[in-house]
Amino acid sequence: MRGGIAVLVAVLVATLAGCSGSGREAAEPGVLSVGLREPGSLLPAQAHTVAQRTIVGALWTPLVTVDQDRVEPVAAESVTSQDQVNWTVRLRPGMRFHDGTPVTAKSYVDTWQAVATERWPGSRVLTDVLRPVRMRAADETTVEIVLDRPFGQVPFVLASPALLPLPESVLSTRDWSGFARHPVGTGPYKMTEAWRPGNGARLTRFDAYSGRRPGKVRDIALRVIDDPMAQYDQVRSGDLDLATQVPKARHESMRKDFPDRHVLWPLSEVSYLGIAVADTRLAEAAVRHALALAVGREELERGPLGYQVDLAQGLAPPAVPLTQRSGPCRPCTHDPEAAKALLEQSGGLTGPVPLRFDADSAQGQWAPALAEQLRRVPGVPEIVPTSLPGPEFRALLANRPSDGLFTITRTLWSPSPYEALSGLAGPTGYADEGFDQMLAASEATTDPAEIGRLSRLAENQLLRDLPVIPLWSAHGHAVWSDRVFNVTAEALGGIDLAFVDLRD
Repeated sequence: MRGGIAVLVAVLVATLAGCSGSGREAAEPGVLSVGLREPGSLLPAQAHTVAQRTIVGALWTPLVTVDQDRVEPVAAESVTSQDQVNWTVRLRPGMRFHDGTPVTAKSYVDTWQAVATERWPGSRVLTDVLRPVRMRAADETTVEIVLDRPFGQVPFVLASPALLPLPESVLSTRDWSGFARHPVGTGPYKMTEAWRPGNGARLTRFDAYSGRRPGKVRDIALRVIDDPMAQYDQVRSGDLDLATQVPKARHESMRKDFPDRHVLWPLSEVSYLGIAVADTRLAEAAVRHALALAVGREELERGPLGYQVDLAQGLAPPAVPLTQRSGPCRPCTHDPEAAKALLEQSGGLTGPVPLRFDADSAQGQWAPALAEQLRRVPGVPEIVPTSLPGPEFRALLANRPSDGLFTITRTLWSPSPYEALSGLAGPTGYADEGFDQMLAASEATTDPAEIGRLSRLAENQLLRDLPVIPLWSAHGHAVWSDRVFNVTAEALGGIDLAFVDLRD
């Protein structure tokens, strides 16, 4: 009888352990459980969300990393140029893909050609930022790049996830959708099974990795938990080790619930209010400055934005080094009285035709509230907000709106100040020779201090003319359990899972 009872108890214990699967996994030695939103594609040149970049960052090793004004070679051994037109990237020997094949210079060149050909979102770092006229593999470990002009920010651009190499197995088959579900990278962790939508996947240490080795984390259990509140609560209960989202309702309590176990970091997504300079009502810079001063960013941050943003200090977001200011620019501040006075001096915007306000439907959470703020200012006519599906809205911007206002949200693919400023005002129809000259001067130098100084001068010109009004940039949140430590994050890579460690 006792034997039967013992067996029954053992079965019950095993059953209960199985039913609490998430909690048991969270406490399993050597296994880090991570909650994140459904990432979609895991192709590096398509990765722009926190979930995507966190996973891609664990599966791949970048050529370089950037910390403020310092560029640190990682997969690259060196990045050099004598004239800023001809660049040489030498790779560290011994790097391998997770399928065992070597990472070569040809891997990079062929991948970059595929990125440009497929026109994935990250292709802009090649077509608009680097602008190479020739790329070739000089030997197994040497990439040679020839640009169309002197450009000293190449080392910053090489940190882009869009430039991570793909193995020959997918470059030859072009099975991008299959690869996006089961990527083969070069980093400290490999994906042991194809991604399961709505569920997740498991990452395991890559034994042949030649870079910095992870600590005690042997496996990473990636779990799809789209609800930020569920992620947060599961970390509090011990059923999850790391949450990559924090809901608005927990923004204030986060510091109390996780006093030394939370992190906020800037993301490379930045939003502006664009102004069609061809609209005669908006042609004067004073009118545009009035609209900028009418924007109550703090009110929107507390409301529809749910504390998920950093309010603008200038045009370049915090994710871009070398360009940051000690305080907010004047058009970044809220001053409704000054806005009213500027409109009165300029004659206002009154007229028979309402002011258009076009927004991408993805920005529907905050665009109507912003339009309502502008309506409150005396001298602003009726505003007609429209919400367009993504493809239609992008077509509108590509054709340069001829009147009214419109939202602009950009994803940056590198920490290059040039990328942050170039093309920013394009949809507005704005052009200025002085701005172009200052931006070109910032391109030609390699000295970080000079890059920053010249970039700020170019930015100042845009802030004076104000074809775009700075609003905010997104930031990420993470909280973790007390068995986890050494959690860091950065704009291009999300949470750096390769550095996260466990106490058990």
